[in-house]
Amino acid sequence: MGKKKVLTEEELSEMIYPSANDILGVAVKLLGFDRVLVKCQDGHERLCRIRGKMKRRVWIREGDVVLVSPWDFQSDKRGDLIWRYTKAQAELLRKKGYLTI
Repeated sequence: MGKKKVLTEEELSEMIYPSANDILGVAVKLLGFDRVLVKCQDGHERLCRIRGKMKRRVWIREGDVVLVSPWDFQSDKRGDLIWRYTKAQAELLRKKGYLTI
Protein backbone atom coordinates (compact mmCIF):
# COMPACT_ATOMS: atom_id res chain seq x y z
CA MET A 1 0.00 0.00 0.00
CA GLY A 2 2.78 2.43 0.74
CA LYS A 3 3.06 5.25 3.20
CA LYS A 4 0.55 8.04 3.52
CA LYS A 5 1.87 11.48 2.59
CA VAL A 6 1.92 13.80 5.59
CA LEU A 7 0.45 17.24 4.97
CA THR A 8 1.52 20.26 6.97
CA GLU A 9 -0.98 22.89 8.08
CA GLU A 10 0.27 25.31 5.41
CA GLU A 11 -0.55 22.83 2.64
CA LEU A 12 -4.21 22.57 3.62
CA SER A 13 -5.86 25.04 1.25
CA GLU A 14 -9.41 23.77 1.69
CA MET A 15 -11.39 25.79 4.25
CA ILE A 16 -15.06 25.47 5.11
CA TYR A 17 -16.82 28.51 6.57
CA PRO A 18 -20.01 28.25 8.68
CA SER A 19 -23.24 28.53 6.68
CA ALA A 20 -26.57 29.87 7.93
CA ASN A 21 -27.47 26.96 10.23
CA ASP A 22 -23.96 25.85 11.27
CA ILE A 23 -22.28 26.88 14.53
CA LEU A 24 -18.65 27.01 15.58
CA GLY A 25 -17.65 25.39 18.85
CA VAL A 26 -14.82 23.97 20.93
CA ALA A 27 -14.52 20.27 21.79
CA VAL A 28 -14.75 20.05 25.59
CA LYS A 29 -14.77 16.32 26.29
CA LEU A 30 -14.38 13.13 24.28
CA LEU A 31 -17.08 10.69 25.35
CA GLY A 32 -16.05 7.61 23.44
CA PHE A 33 -17.38 5.75 20.40
CA ASP A 34 -18.12 8.66 18.04
CA ARG A 35 -19.44 11.28 20.48
CA VAL A 36 -17.96 14.59 21.63
CA LEU A 37 -19.27 17.21 24.04
CA VAL A 38 -18.96 20.61 22.32
CA LYS A 39 -19.35 24.12 23.80
CA CYS A 40 -20.94 26.13 21.00
CA GLN A 41 -20.89 29.88 20.35
CA ASP A 42 -24.61 30.25 21.01
CA GLY A 43 -24.06 29.21 24.65
CA HIS A 44 -25.34 25.63 24.44
CA GLU A 45 -23.33 22.51 25.15
CA ARG A 46 -24.21 19.93 22.54
CA LEU A 47 -23.61 16.21 22.44
CA CYS A 48 -22.26 15.84 18.90
CA ARG A 49 -21.57 12.78 16.86
CA ILE A 50 -18.66 12.54 14.45
CA ARG A 51 -20.04 11.85 11.01
CA GLY A 52 -18.93 8.68 9.28
CA LYS A 53 -16.87 10.40 6.60
CA MET A 54 -14.62 11.91 9.29
CA LYS A 55 -14.62 9.05 11.78
CA ARG A 56 -11.29 7.38 10.96
CA ARG A 57 -9.70 10.11 8.85
CA VAL A 58 -9.75 13.11 11.20
CA TRP A 59 -8.77 12.83 14.85
CA ILE A 60 -10.43 15.26 17.25
CA ARG A 61 -8.83 16.33 20.53
CA GLU A 62 -10.06 18.42 23.44
CA GLY A 63 -9.72 22.13 22.67
CA ASP A 64 -10.09 21.75 18.89
CA VAL A 65 -12.29 24.25 17.05
CA VAL A 66 -15.04 22.37 15.20
CA LEU A 67 -18.02 23.14 12.99
CA VAL A 68 -21.34 21.80 14.31
CA SER A 69 -24.59 21.28 12.43
CA PRO A 70 -27.46 21.12 14.98
CA TRP A 71 -30.11 18.48 14.43
CA ASP A 72 -33.58 19.54 13.31
CA PHE A 73 -35.09 18.14 16.51
CA GLN A 74 -33.28 18.66 19.84
CA SER A 75 -31.34 21.45 18.14
CA ASP A 76 -30.14 22.89 21.47
CA LYS A 77 -28.82 19.52 22.77
CA ARG A 78 -27.57 17.47 19.80
CA GLY A 79 -25.66 17.95 16.57
CA ASP A 80 -23.25 16.54 14.01
CA LEU A 81 -19.56 17.40 13.72
CA ILE A 82 -18.91 18.50 10.15
CA TRP A 83 -15.35 19.85 10.20
CA ARG A 84 -12.30 20.22 12.46
CA TYR A 85 -10.17 23.31 11.95
CA THR A 86 -6.40 23.29 12.29
CA LYS A 87 -4.74 25.86 14.56
CA ALA A 88 -3.84 28.08 11.61
CA GLN A 89 -7.41 27.92 10.28
CA ALA A 90 -8.82 28.70 13.75
CA GLU A 91 -6.63 31.81 13.98
CA LEU A 92 -7.85 32.88 10.55
CA LEU A 93 -11.46 32.46 11.74
CA ARG A 94 -10.69 34.63 14.80
CA LYS A 95 -9.18 37.35 12.62
CA LYS A 96 -12.21 37.37 10.30
CA GLY A 97 -14.59 37.58 13.26
CA TYR A 98 -16.31 34.20 12.94
CA LEU A 99 -14.93 32.77 16.19
CA THR A 100 -15.61 34.56 19.48
CA ILE A 101 -15.04 31.74 22.01
